[in-house]
Amino acid sequence: MVTARELVLSRRPEGRIDPGCFTLVQRKLPALLPGQLHVRVDCFSVDPSMVPRLSADTYAPAFGLGAAVEARAVGQVVQSTAEAWAEGDWAVCWAGWRDHAVVEASQAIRIEPRSGLPPHTWLHVLGVPGLTAYIGLVVVARLQPGDRVWVSAAAGAVGSVAAQLARARGASLVIGSAGGADKARYLTGTLGLDAAVDYRAGHLVGQLRRVAPEGIDLYFDNVGGDHLEAAIDLLRTDGRAAICGMISGYANGPAPGPRNLTQLIIKRLRLEGFLVLDHMHRWAAFEEEMLPLVEDGALHSEVTIFDGLESAPQALLSLLDGAKLGKALVRP
Repeated sequence: MVTARELVLSRRPEGRIDPGCFTLVQRKLPALLPGQLHVRVDCFSVDPSMVPRLSADTYAPAFGLGAAVEARAVGQVVQSTAEAWAEGDWAVCWAGWRDHAVVEASQAIRIEPRSGLPPHTWLHVLGVPGLTAYIGLVVVARLQPGDRVWVSAAAGAVGSVAAQLARARGASLVIGSAGGADKARYLTGTLGLDAAVDYRAGHLVGQLRRVAPEGIDLYFDNVGGDHLEAAIDLLRTDGRAAICGMISGYANGPAPGPRNLTQLIIKRLRLEGFLVLDHMHRWAAFEEEMLPLVEDGALHSEVTIFDGLESAPQALLSLLDGAKLGKALVRP
């Protein structure tokens, strides 16, 4: 019988996330029932949507006290009682913050890592972050060739994919914003965006107007707050915004709402929020478009890996502090 290590939520944070809210425990894995997999976790995801769920219900229930934090993971099958699954298969599944997990085969996705594409690619650009970027741009905001596009948090997991996909789909101008001069240089130098804005340098609207004097047609929002207000100023008539996340309000309560909402009427703007979970049926179309871009090297996917199960709270804090590039992952 295998002993698994897992990080459980032992108390809810009061304000900023406190690593002391989590406790490392050991538990014996149960014997497999029919249709289950024992998965050895290679790495698991930390995501901005986890932050509010530490304290309250959101579009999903709050994480349970005394239970391992829920998270997508990629790993190899150690044992299977499920038809068509065998030892050594690679799977993406809801293993949580654990090093070993028992999961339902019906809720796992088999992947086939190939040369040059490590398994964690399916937690980033070929996984839910990539699908989120695809849905926000293609389905929600209806990106058109020639559009002028701004993506906030463009050095993050979703934003970096959204910005590069906008380029690949023919946007005439792609602007990314991020915190810090180094990240701004990464956006233009590594991701190949047309322009980058460092929001920490201040005067966000002024910086954006310098690089997009004619305004923008599409905004992909990961931040909310002052970024959303700036986007409403910059959007041209009939502009669209895909509202993916509002991380500016996750750590310290909701950020102030935009003060310029009357422009939605004047400029006939459309702002639409979305959840990627409503679009899982589009996975095949997403993969068909994205896989060749990734294999050809046309779409860069940066990851920041934190080693050790105990590093998961630090990895989660990195999402709020901007202390990582691309997708944050934990290798237990």
